[in-house]
Amino acid sequence: MDSLFIVMPAYNEEENIEGVVKQWYPVLYGKDEKSRLVIADSGSTDKTHEKLKILQREYPKLEILSETPKQHGPKVIALYDYAIKQGAAYVFQTDSDGQTDPVEFDGFWENRKQYDGIFGYRNAREDGRIRSFVEKIVCFLLRIYFGIKVPDANAPFRLMNVQTVKKYLYKLPSDYHIPNIIITTYFVYYNEKTLFKTISFQSRQGGKNSINILSIIKTGWKALGDFKGMKREMRN
Repeated sequence: MDSLFIVMPAYNEEENIEGVVKQWYPVLYGKDEKSRLVIADSGSTDKTHEKLKILQREYPKLEILSETPKQHGPKVIALYDYAIKQGAAYVFQTDSDGQTDPVEFDGFWENRKQYDGIFGYRNAREDGRIRSFVEKIVCFLLRIYFGIKVPDANAPFRLMNVQTVKKYLYKLPSDYHIPNIIITTYFVYYNEKTLFKTISFQSRQGGKNSINILSIIKTGWKALGDFKGMKREMRN
């Protein structure tokens, strides 16, 4: 039976974290005994960590990574690294803000043998037009720089074969800020077996998003330089 690590970065999600754990934990039922729900919570200034510690009493396969960097991207990298080192067969990444629906996971899991990576596609999203516009710009730039066509590069709903993730994760520095975009790029550019599958995407269930528009613009500007470096590396 295949082991599954569901991984989530968290930061100041005290309003969401209990509901998210209770929604996603049942996905582990029927999976290999080594399967885990792993949440990286480091730097939270609210009661996220305290709530996670309480939840561990009821959910023994819930694990907390508390020594990761504070930023979202490095947390995602640390989570993938943890899944690799723990010997997981598959890793599924989503966020801890309640915007994704665990009901849609089974449609990904049942196709895991046919693909190296199955990536969510948010063809409609309820988190604002600006974020949707930014995602379209990202996909446009990936097409320009790398010649790849993807409908959604950064959706936090992705099931991947760990051995394939391992091929690309360590090309990135541990503090890299947009790992999911680049991992999607690697999968498609190097012709791994990929599927983009439509998912729903709600507005945040509570709390405030720690990533504002100014930070998105700064990240996007830096990404342009990263894309140039990656393109040179890929050609070599």
